[in-house]
Amino acid sequence: MKFDHGQWALQPDTQVIYPVSITDVSVEKDALTISGYDHHIYSRSSFINGTLITAHFTSPMPNVIRVQLTHFKGRHPRQPAFDLDYARTNPDVSTGRDENRAWLRAGDVEVIVPTQGEWRFAIHRDGQLLTESEPRAIALITQKGETYLREQLSLQVGETVYGLGERFGHFVKNGQAFDIWNEDGGTLSEHAYKNVPFYLTSRGYGVLVNHPGRVSFEVASHHINRVQFSATEHSLDYYVFAGPTMKDALDQYTALSGRPPELPEWSYGLWLSTSFTTNYNEQDIFANIERMESLGIPISVFHFDCFWMKELTWCSLLWDEHNFPDPAGMLQRIKAKGIKICLWINPYIAEHSPLFDEGAAGGYLLHTPEGDTYQADTWQPGIGFVDFTNPAACKWFADKLHGLLDMGVDAFKTDFGERIPVDNVHYHNNANPERMHNYYTYLYNKTVFDLLQEVKGEAVVFARSTTTGGQQFPIHWAGDNTSTYVSMAETLRGGLSLGLCGFGYWSHDISGFHDTATPDLYKRWVAFGLLSSHSRLHGNTSVRMPWTFDDEAVDVVRFFSQLKTSIMPYLLDAAREAHTHGWPILRAMVLEFPDDLNCRYIDTQYMLGSALLVSLIFNPQGEATFYLPEGEWRHLLSGEKRCGPGWHKAQYDYFSLPLWVNTARGAQWDCLNQEFQR
Repeated sequence: MKFDHGQWALQPDTQVIYPVSITDVSVEKDALTISGYDHHIYSRSSFINGTLITAHFTSPMPNVIRVQLTHFKGRHPRQPAFDLDYARTNPDVSTGRDENRAWLRAGDVEVIVPTQGEWRFAIHRDGQLLTESEPRAIALITQKGETYLREQLSLQVGETVYGLGERFGHFVKNGQAFDIWNEDGGTLSEHAYKNVPFYLTSRGYGVLVNHPGRVSFEVASHHINRVQFSATEHSLDYYVFAGPTMKDALDQYTALSGRPPELPEWSYGLWLSTSFTTNYNEQDIFANIERMESLGIPISVFHFDCFWMKELTWCSLLWDEHNFPDPAGMLQRIKAKGIKICLWINPYIAEHSPLFDEGAAGGYLLHTPEGDTYQADTWQPGIGFVDFTNPAACKWFADKLHGLLDMGVDAFKTDFGERIPVDNVHYHNNANPERMHNYYTYLYNKTVFDLLQEVKGEAVVFARSTTTGGQQFPIHWAGDNTSTYVSMAETLRGGLSLGLCGFGYWSHDISGFHDTATPDLYKRWVAFGLLSSHSRLHGNTSVRMPWTFDDEAVDVVRFFSQLKTSIMPYLLDAAREAHTHGWPILRAMVLEFPDDLNCRYIDTQYMLGSALLVSLIFNPQGEATFYLPEGEWRHLLSGEKRCGPGWHKAQYDYFSLPLWVNTARGAQWDCLNQEFQR
C-alpha cells in the first residue's frame, strides 16, 4: 500500500499522523512501553488536542522481541489471531534505563528507546544495529476512508529480503510490493496461494507481522531503504526473530508458530494421479498402475482427483457410482499392491450436493448477516462454504471424511481455500471476515489433518493454500503451473520462498499442470520432481504417465525414482531437521551459505538437505550453469570432483544434472560412496 508520494508529499486523499515526541517511557520488570505524541511539546498547552501512539516491547524467548503498536487501546482485539505460543515467556529478559535511554534485553538482542525527544527505537544484536523504526516510520494513516497503521523497518546497505510465502516472482523481494491475501492465480502472477506475513533477511533475522488478514508489504520499494507493512486497524503487532543466522531465525519463528511434523516414509514415494479433467474408471486406473509396476516404477500413493465424485456435486464426498460401482472393493484391491490412497476434496459445497441441505439446516455453512446461507456461483453452481469456526461444522465435515477413511482412504488433497468471501458474510464465532480470509485455510487443513492423525495415527494432506502456522499440516504443493521451462523456474522460486517461511515439505505438479509438456521438458522436470521432498505426477487435461511422452521418459522416471529411494535415509535426516528446527528439506542456497554473496541471489538451484546441491536444467540443449560455494564437491552420479567457489558450465543427458555433494558435509549419509548407473 502506497501512502507517500516521494519524500515530501502524500498520495491523493491521504492524511497521516506520526508519533513525533516521546511523552512517556515505562520500564517494567519484563516489558518496556513508550508513548509518542503527534506534535512537539513546547508548553503545557501543547498537550491539548493530540494523538498518542504507544509501542509495547516484550520478549517471548531469547533473541526474540515482540512489538505491539496501539492507537485507541480500548478497542476489542479482532479475531481470529494466529495460533502462536502466546503463553511462552522469556525468564531471562531484563530492562533498564538511564538519563538518555531505556532498554529491554533478551539474550543477544535488545530494543533501545530514547527517554525523551524525537520518537524512534532501534533493535540491536550483540551491540550492533540490526534494524530500527526511524522518525516518521510509524504512522496512523487515513486513505480513501480507511484507517491504517503502518510500520517501516530499516534495511542496511546490501541487505536482501526473502520469504512472504510461496511467491513466484523474483526470489529476492527487494523492490517488490505484496498484499498478504490468498488468491487462486496460478504461478505466473503476483498472486499467491500461500501468503505468510513473515520475511527473512540476509543479516540473519526475521520479522512476523502478527495479523492474519490483509497485510500490505512494500519491500525496499515505496521507501527504498525500508520494509514497510501496514494493515487496516488501529493496532499493529510484530515479532523480530534476531537469529543471528537465517537458520536460527527460522528455528525461533517455528518454535512460536509451530514445527512441521515428521511424515510417514511412504509419503516420500511417487504419487500417481488420475489428473483433473481426464476420463477414467476403475479399469483405466488399474491399467495404469499395473503398467507402472511392469516397468519397474513403484507407486507409493494413488490419487483420485475431482471426478471421483459426480460432476456438479463437489463436494458431495460420495463416489460416482457410474464409474466406481464398488469403491470399497476397488480401494482394497489397490491397497493390496502396497499403494496408499489419496482423495481430492475442497471446503466448498455445491447446492446440487446432497450435503448442501444438511449443512445449511445444521448451520454448518457460512451465513449472510441476514441469516441466509452464503452462496456464490464460483467453481460449482451455488456453492456454500463450510464454517470451520463452528466446532459442530468441523465435526460434521470430519465425520463425512471419517467414512472414507473407514473405506480405506489414507490421505486427502485439501484443494482450494483461497476464494473465501469477505463481504456480506457472517461466521459462527463472529470472526472478522477480512481476518478470516487467509486464516480459513489454517482451520480447514487443521480439521482434516487432525482427523487423519486421530484415525490413522499418522497424517498427510496435500494442501494448496496456507498461511502462518500451516507448516504444521503438510504437505503443500505449488498450485497451477504451466508446461514450460519458464513456469518450471517460477515454480522453484515459489518453493524456495515458502521454505524460508518454515515450511519443511513442498511439492509441485511434475511437468506442469496446464497444457502438456514436450518429452524434453517432461524428462527435465522429472529430475526436479523426484529431487524434491515430495513427488507427484499430475496434470489437467492429460495424464502424466511417462509412456505418453516417449520410451526414454519411462527410463528417466525409473532412474530418478530409484535415485530418490537410495537417498531416502538422507532425506529422512533432513526431515528430522525440519521437525526439530523448521528448516526446509528443499533449501535456498542463501540458507546454507549465508556468507557467500553469490548465494544471496541464486534461484535456479537449491540444497536438498545440507549436503546435496541440485541445479536444474531449463533448456532443451541440456546446458547447465551452476555455482559451487567454497569447498570440495563431488558429483553424486559420476564421481567427478570440482572445487568452489566458482561458476561452472556443463552439459547433461536426461539421466543426469548438476548434483553435487559437499564432501565436508557428506559424511552423514552412507549412500555418498555409491555411483548410480543407468
